[in-house]
Amino acid sequence: MKKPSAVILTVVLTLAAAVSLVHGRTADPKLDSSDEQTKLTSMEQQIIAKESEGLEALKSGDVQRFAALTAADAIFVDAQGPATKAQVVKNVEGFTLSEYSMNDVKFTALSKTSGLVVYKIREKGVSHGKEFTAQVYVSSIWTKSGKDWLCLFSQETAARQ
Repeated sequence: MKKPSAVILTVVLTLAAAVSLVHGRTADPKLDSSDEQTKLTSMEQQIIAKESEGLEALKSGDVQRFAALTAADAIFVDAQGPATKAQVVKNVEGFTLSEYSMNDVKFTALSKTSGLVVYKIREKGVSHGKEFTAQVYVSSIWTKSGKDWLCLFSQETAARQ
């Protein structure tokens, strides 16, 4: 039997592939390949910046900002299992990062308005009164909603030491 983390990773990768197939990544015939690449690079920069903004909100204790970056129907998955936006926002009220670093950041566009960012985070902070340090792999799917980028899905998997 597969470990739960392997099953979750399989689900995430399958979801990413399905979204890519459904939405397609066909280039606009009016754009040449360099324009399309610039568009993707811009999306990548925007999504990574939003991911960092969410981490900065956790660092400063700005729960409202963190919530504003999260889609209403978002699902987050960690060692405790899946959680809704409401559950996650309630949980981060007792969580603050004191420091973090994002390493080995990778990005793939899933459609013209969504993308997947994956990275390893090294973090220190306080969770519900207890200090912690951790190394975690994170994958997050962001989607454009109007003018805003919102996190639709995020999964954390503890990294092996």
